[in-house]
Amino acid sequence: MKRKERVSCETCAFYIYDDEYGAYMCDMNMDEDDYVRIMSDRYYQCPYYRNGDEYAVVRKQM
Repeated sequence: MKRKERVSCETCAFYIYDDEYGAYMCDMNMDEDDYVRIMSDRYYQCPYYRNGDEYAVVRKQM
């Protein structure tokens, strides 16, 4: 059985730049268990992932 690799956080809508820290970070309020699972298993799909590409729907309609 072929497992899909997780999608990149860089394309997620919750991946934002934080001026206070001076770095990009996830803006979703998740618990430690989810965070450890996401960081340790490269095949785990983030349950909070939302595509940040606002034009993806428009491209499908064309």
